[in-house]
Amino acid sequence: MKRLNIHFLLLLTGIFSCAFQTSGEREYQVKAAFLFNFTQFVEWPAGSSEATGSPFVIGILGENPFGNYLREIIAGERVNGHLLTIQQYKNADEIKLCHILFINPTDNKHIREVITALKGRSILTVSDAANFIDAGGIIRLSTINNKIRIQVNPAKAKEAGLTISAKLLGVADIVSPNNN
Repeated sequence: MKRLNIHFLLLLTGIFSCAFQTSGEREYQVKAAFLFNFTQFVEWPAGSSEATGSPFVIGILGENPFGNYLREIIAGERVNGHLLTIQQYKNADEIKLCHILFINPTDNKHIREVITALKGRSILTVSDAANFIDAGGIIRLSTINNKIRIQVNPAKAKEAGLTISAKLLGVADIVSPNNN
């Protein structure tokens, strides 16, 4: 895990450039690394991980844009003693135990429905959809000049019972939805 945390910290401080071909596989490799490293910069409330031995789940709703890369990154890794695992979901009704959810809908107008279905649950919602923050999402990974930017909606994180570290907030664009 230290290997990726060092790269993530370098990304955060601007020393390491994460330039890539916008439409290429590299973009989602970088986004997969961000998802993994969010486990180190977000705090979930006590009791959000079920019993001892239950996994820490990174979910993907919709098509998986990461290929096998996210699975390779998390292989054998743990968060607070919980083994990291990936779950793929076709719809929000399938989501049971989940800590981080990457939402990759084929139709952006369904994002608000998904966010509403997850209301009251301690799930860090992440997407790269343009309307994600306005729909009530917590973290949007946007691509600007071939670099990944992090947009965070702290109010929605707080509603979900999540605490985002000052280190992450310090490098993110703090935003709020237009439709509160």
